[in-house]
Amino acid sequence: MEHVAEDGAGVDEVARWWRRFADQYAQGDAPAYARIARALAEDGQVLARMMELPAGNKRQPNLVLGAVRFLDGPVQEWPAFREFVLGNWKRVRAVVLERWTQTNEVRRCATLLPVLGMVEGPLALLEVGASAGLCLYPDRYRYVFDGRHEVGPADSPVVLECATSGGAPLPERVPQVVWRAGVDLHPLDAGDERDVRWLESLIWPGPHEDERRERLRRAARVAAAEPAHMVAGDLVECLEQVAARAPEGATLVVFHSAALAYVGAAGRDEFVRAVRALPGHWISNEGWRVFPDQEGARPRDDGDFTVSLDGRVVGFAGPHGQYLHWAGGR
Repeated sequence: MEHVAEDGAGVDEVARWWRRFADQYAQGDAPAYARIARALAEDGQVLARMMELPAGNKRQPNLVLGAVRFLDGPVQEWPAFREFVLGNWKRVRAVVLERWTQTNEVRRCATLLPVLGMVEGPLALLEVGASAGLCLYPDRYRYVFDGRHEVGPADSPVVLECATSGGAPLPERVPQVVWRAGVDLHPLDAGDERDVRWLESLIWPGPHEDERRERLRRAARVAAAEPAHMVAGDLVECLEQVAARAPEGATLVVFHSAALAYVGAAGRDEFVRAVRALPGHWISNEGWRVFPDQEGARPRDDGDFTVSLDGRVVGFAGPHGQYLHWAGGR
């Protein structure tokens, strides 16, 4: 997951950001994005357009690439991408200014499920950085672990496959969820066609693109049929207030996936203090650099996510929930 560039970053830093994106994130999953990112980092004219965007998150590779996809622009080869961006810059810029990087990969529920199974229910789920809240429905999806261990409602339209290793504690049933809420600066509506289309635009081109898009659409229908309580606001400022709405008798679980990487170090520290002050539990599913001081936080593969429960590392997961390497006790 990308990290935030400094707000005052100059053109050289923005170019480095795009190179890092190509080297660390797009190379394996989306070679087309890697090619585009490397070429963009060397193109003064397109870099000048990037510098017209507000400093910080608005210059993110994911956001710019998603905006081009949203406009049905080409994202396979650099020459066509470059021509589209320069020829349609006002439209691209407008989408970037309107939208945010809010990838909602529902398959991450598969790597969260074993951790949720360690928490006594019934559960009150609160996701920060929730996007459209698709990960707030772990009890509504069907799971297939290692091709044989199946759990969850048999009639679910969403089936999530996940490979495991290291003795992950695979649950025999999905948790009982009695309350679900999400906090996001700009929450999306799973029932809004334009918002769902934006989420689709954030899916990287590659061999699993169609599969991820269909999974997202099905999960959006599940979420739209049973809307969670979504709050627009800062994840630290709203946390205590929203958590207080959880029903009595339910165990509060605050969780996040690929969200805190977009928050600066000071904001992450504030969040940790706030979440530790709440009753219940805290589950983190982020790149290891988000909380590098957690013992054993760094995975063997830098591209993996580090999964922790109440600040204790329990596993390492594929960024799209495709696998879980267990590292913690039961």
